[in-house]
Amino acid sequence: MVLLHALVNPVSATVAAMTPRTPTHRTRPAPRPWWTLQRSDDPVIATAIHDGGDLRPEVAAAMALPPAERLREEDPFTGQAIRDVPTHVIPHRSRFEVDLNRAEEDAVYLTPEQCWGLQVWQQQPAESVVAGSRRMHRAFYRMFGQLTDDVARSHGRFVVLDVHSYNHRRDGPQGPPMPQPDAPDINIGTFSMPRGHWAFLVDPLIEAMRGFDFCGRQLDVRENVAFQGRGALTRFVHERHPEAGCAIAIEFKKFYMDEWSGQPDPRALDAMRALVSHVADVSRALLDE
Repeated sequence: MVLLHALVNPVSATVAAMTPRTPTHRTRPAPRPWWTLQRSDDPVIATAIHDGGDLRPEVAAAMALPPAERLREEDPFTGQAIRDVPTHVIPHRSRFEVDLNRAEEDAVYLTPEQCWGLQVWQQQPAESVVAGSRRMHRAFYRMFGQLTDDVARSHGRFVVLDVHSYNHRRDGPQGPPMPQPDAPDINIGTFSMPRGHWAFLVDPLIEAMRGFDFCGRQLDVRENVAFQGRGALTRFVHERHPEAGCAIAIEFKKFYMDEWSGQPDPRALDAMRALVSHVADVSRALLDE
């Protein structure tokens, strides 16, 4: 009877044989990228290492800090601000997974004292979770070291525009902002660089930022006021390329967004992007002199 049925219904038999079976195993989701690197033949590199907000699944499962509180301490929209610089690096992971602006041993916040008093974890993260984050930290600096080595070989001297942002309304959404004398619109951090060696570049860049038409006004741009540029990325550049690499920490005060709701001012974002592009253009011209 089975043989007769197969002969009478050959199409049905063929279709049944070709129909894919339901898999008995779960497919593993594709990993999300650690960073985006866009490369060009350019002596200017822009970075936005705190722009990202992604978490890998095991980190997200252990995290106590809600997304809104993470966002408040991240640097949203700084990645957008650097996209017109032909060579740029934008990491996608949250600083609460791995802080690329700290040394590897301190790159995972394990205590509230390391991160503005915030309780990051439901309980102490497993060593495997911490090790995975530190592995990404090592991979990032291997990549960035190779990038800066190659740019130095190609151009002799180069500039890294290390773009960040900072909060100025710590007392809540209705609280007063930090006093302007303590909170410039843009803070330039130069602590780790040989400042005298790079004065020919840093001083004109600060003046170029001050003279830029930012939505009809000039910005308050000062050096080493709210921050000094002590982060790992600028230090890495100056230690690896003490004569060739000038890494400038550029901290935008979050006047371009509501730091409590996360809502940006689109007009200010466009102006930020134009300003960073302008700084890159001026940097190239100064390096060529």
